[in-house]
Order: sequence, then structure tokens, then C-alpha cells
Amino acid sequence: MHIDVLTLFPEMLSGVFNSSILRKGYEKDKFSYSLVNFRDYTENKHYKVDDYPYGGGAGMVLTPQPVFDAVDAVVKERPTKPRIVLMCPQGEPYNQKKAEELAKEEHLVFICGHYEGYDERIREQLVTDEISIGDYVLTGGELGAMVVIDSVVRLLPDVLGNKESAPEDSFSTGLLEHPHYTRPANFRGMKVPDILLSGDHAKIEAWRRKESLKRTYNRRPELIDKQTLSEEDAKIWNEFNNK
Repeated sequence: MHIDVLTLFPEMLSGVFNSSILRKGYEKDKFSYSLVNFRDYTENKHYKVDDYPYGGGAGMVLTPQPVFDAVDAVVKERPTKPRIVLMCPQGEPYNQKKAEELAKEEHLVFICGHYEGYDERIREQLVTDEISIGDYVLTGGELGAMVVIDSVVRLLPDVLGNKESAPEDSFSTGLLEHPHYTRPANFRGMKVPDILLSGDHAKIEAWRRKESLKRTYNRRPELIDKQTLSEEDAKIWNEFNNK
């Protein structure tokens, strides 16, 4: 996978790409990336990339020319057709399913805006996806792009040290993940559940499934509406409902 990020502040993303899992994935050649300052593509003699909105109103709007030209430039560098993602509070709410979808692509282009918004022609003619990471407004799209990129790259083959980590994450199964414990078995009088020390893997898996259902019931019960429960899962879920 190759990732291009179009931004006016590439320095905001440098630290993220050079840290933790993203850095390891890059060093293992699991993906490549470029940080593109689309101000470099403006034809404005004062290097402006924004202007006042037609019809009046507060704030400034990103002009289409530098964004279109920057996208044209990065697309020409790759043989495959990219997914062009506009980070925008009006976009579709981001979730794990979308992360898994994007992780199958060979080329992703992220457009990170600033100011009041984008010229609508960018949205209508250029992008393939509009993504929002939540119902709130940030100063720019960079932070949102970082969230999406991190969640996508960790799904690429062999990026995580344990191949089973990503499939078992919260939301990957459609449910919240079960509780985790590690050494010591007794910490300040707080003990690890006996079942996890039993060595009985079948019982441990059953316990984890039940705890995953329990946590989902207590914290995000609406997630269950999207699941097809097994007979045993449905029995456990009904036990919670009847308490």
C-alpha cells in the first residue's frame, strides 16, 4: 500500500509516521507514504490556497485548483486507481468495517482541509470517500487522517507482531473485546479470574465470549442489532436482559 496525505501542515503527521506501529510497518516495507503540501501546487502568486466564499459568510474556503493539481500529481505516480478520501465532519461516520475495507486498497490519498471548508467541486468531482471520525469539528483534517491511517495500517499483513491481535480487536468481531489480565495473578488483593489460570482453553474461550457479550451489553448494546448470534450467544444475551 502507498499512502499520500495532502496537507498544509505535513509536520503534523511526521511524528505519527515515525512512531510505534506505523514506523515498524514502514521499516518492514509493508507500506510507503508521502506527505504532500498542496500549497506547493497553487498558481496564486501569493501562494494562497483559500478565498472568500461566494455569497458571503464567515471564514475562508479552500480553492479547487491546488487540490486538484496535487491529486493529479500523486495519482500519476502510481499505476493503480486510488481511493481519494476527504476528511470532513459531514462524511460517513468512521468504523472498523471501513478500516478493513480501506486496508484492502493499494493506494490511498487523504485530503486534509483547513479554514471554513472545501470548494464543493472538490467534494463532487474529485473524492471517492468522505470520512468523519465523530460529530465534532477540528481545526483541520490532519488529526482525523492520522486516526484513519493508524487504524488501516495496523490491519496490513504482518504489521502487528501477533497475527491474531487485529481480528480479535473490539469491533472487528462486531462486539467489544473481553477483559485482559497479565502477571501478577494477585495484585493488591485483586485476583485474576480462576478460569484464566486453569489451562482449559475451551472454558477460557467460552468465558471470553461471555465477557465480550457482557461488556457489549453494558456499554454498547446497540451493536448487537447488527449481529447474527449463535444459539448459545442468544441464550447468554437473554440472561442479561432478564436480570
